[in-house]
Amino acid sequence: MSPADRGGPLLAQPLRPPSAGRFAAYLGLFVLGAVVAVAGALVQAAWFPGGLLLALAGAAGLFLGGARAARSRAGAVAPAAGWMVAVVLLTASRPEGDFLFAAGGGSYLFLLGGMALAVICATLGPGRQPDGDDVRLGK
Repeated sequence: MSPADRGGPLLAQPLRPPSAGRFAAYLGLFVLGAVVAVAGALVQAAWFPGGLLLALAGAAGLFLGGARAARSRAGAVAPAAGWMVAVVLLTASRPEGDFLFAAGGGSYLFLLGGMALAVICATLGPGRQPDGDDVRLGK
């Protein structure tokens, strides 16, 4: 099927909403990102510096694994969004004065390192690519 049969190049086609199965997968990745954030927040403070490296490795594995499993950048963005929402909620102090993140270097490295890993993994994820043998120009 050539690009002319589809109505033009793939990148010129309008975006379609994801199917129900893909939406459920993204929702599952979002929840898994939140779980990894909570686990990482607990581990990074308990076993510094090894816990910090373990928490960041777990986040990177989830972000990159989500991108590879979904074969799209959205597969990395969904767990990264869940990770970010959970981390932001964990950094807010409660009226009782409780909080999970201390004002230490390890906490800041976890926050900034996780954000950097999310951007890197979303960038490494595959973008919209046309299918078929006739995807090269000049064929």
